[in-house]
Amino acid sequence: MQKTTLIGVPKTRITTTAELAAAGYLARYRGSTRETYKVSLKLLFNWCAGIGADPLEGMRRPVLELFARHLEEERHNSPATVAHHLSIVRGYYSFAEIDGYIERSPAAHIRMPRVFIDESRAMGLDRMELGAVIQCARASSPSDNALIALMGMLGLRVSEACAVRIEDYQDIERGHRVLRLVGKGGKPATIPLPVPVLRALDAAAGERASGPLLLRNKGGGPVNRKSAALTVQRLCRKAGIKKNVTPHGLRHSFVTAALDAGVPLRDVQIAARHSDPRITARYDRARHNHDRHASHVVAAFLAGAA
Repeated sequence: MQKTTLIGVPKTRITTTAELAAAGYLARYRGSTRETYKVSLKLLFNWCAGIGADPLEGMRRPVLELFARHLEEERHNSPATVAHHLSIVRGYYSFAEIDGYIERSPAAHIRMPRVFIDESRAMGLDRMELGAVIQCARASSPSDNALIALMGMLGLRVSEACAVRIEDYQDIERGHRVLRLVGKGGKPATIPLPVPVLRALDAAAGERASGPLLLRNKGGGPVNRKSAALTVQRLCRKAGIKKNVTPHGLRHSFVTAALDAGVPLRDVQIAARHSDPRITARYDRARHNHDRHASHVVAAFLAGAA
């Protein structure tokens, strides 16, 4: 029998109820989301094996609280990472309850860590920094240029940019060349291509008429998430940017640049494909957090007395 993989462990067949419940839960998702969920369930299953507990049958909330402490104190995961893993674990048990494997989810009342978001960190690069990265990408290679254009000028997620094929941007709609893609959650999107972006994509395609658009500079294989992240880091260093910038930071930069350029909030939400307008609004607030900060007013108020 051909081997399959369940929560990251090679198996010839599903042997336990917990594995069957996990397989059904993961089957709801696809692509990178499924792989991400596998990682969290693998952490849970491996930890349960280490303490001799079944991940499903007989599981109780106190045991899951110990798993959460394991993530915090032994793995030294950040509150955001712990919350991420626990939310996936909660989903697993919720669907195990829905599917009739257990009577009640033991994770329903598990304590979730408090996660605080510094909105000012959501802005990414400013206009001059993003412009410098784009210049370095143009001087580097056509593939690097297209990668930065897709993320920094269209706001694509890194997985979306890596998945772009040459055939995906050949259509014309209402007088615009458009890029068609399937985004987060399997949602299709059609994005008009500005001239600078179209030129970057055409240069990356070269004489090719089909296949992956982005190819690695060394080896010629398709660009993946890891190689894209290394490219972004390299180009940022070359541009003299010292802060840590991830591929998703370029998407943040796109949203902030759109707001700074005067694009209405609703149009930015559509362009970024944010399902919740509150996500886009967070960027809008972050742009002015430093300008509007009360410290400026207090300093001016006290200037005459100090």
